[in-house]
Amino acid sequence: MNVAQQCMSQKKMKINVQTGLLDQALFKPTDHCDERPEQVDIDTIIIHNISLPPGEFGGSAIEEFFCGELDRQAHPYFAEIAHLRVAPHILIKRNGDIIQFVPFHLRAWHAGESNFQGRARCNDFSIGIELEGSDIQPFEDIQYIQLSAMTNALLSMYHLSRDRIVGHADVAPGRKTDPGPMFDWDYFKGNLK
Repeated sequence: MNVAQQCMSQKKMKINVQTGLLDQALFKPTDHCDERPEQVDIDTIIIHNISLPPGEFGGSAIEEFFCGELDRQAHPYFAEIAHLRVAPHILIKRNGDIIQFVPFHLRAWHAGESNFQGRARCNDFSIGIELEGSDIQPFEDIQYIQLSAMTNALLSMYHLSRDRIVGHADVAPGRKTDPGPMFDWDYFKGNLK
């Protein structure tokens, strides 16, 4: 058993069926979400990466962006994106902290224009997970540990298939590249149950 598997065996995460919230996440609600269409099952997990400003880590800019509170004057790039209304269900920061913005049963606005296996509007049937990171820097071990533990809880709760865990690039090719070439899919999937 490797270090990640040992940590995960001690860190069982649970999802509250009524609230749609992860027990080990800080909940920061956003209104960048809405109800899922009726009779649409959650059957996909989409992994993203984000850093704000681009290539920089730490601070609260990502959370502010997802909650519609980004200060346009704090950085030139922020003025370009502050008007966007986007949010994932979950953010995993570089230090392993987990922040939930949208309950899993609601539709988070994370994938944008997207298509997976012939189905458009991936937000309708997916859960979006953002990792604080970039396409050009390795992710932290603690992020993989947290992501794997959370994904195991999601797989169990929603009876999902491992082959429906994809990157943003898979559902928006040509438009998106995340989680990027630095994301270790083999390591991540090797830690799933």
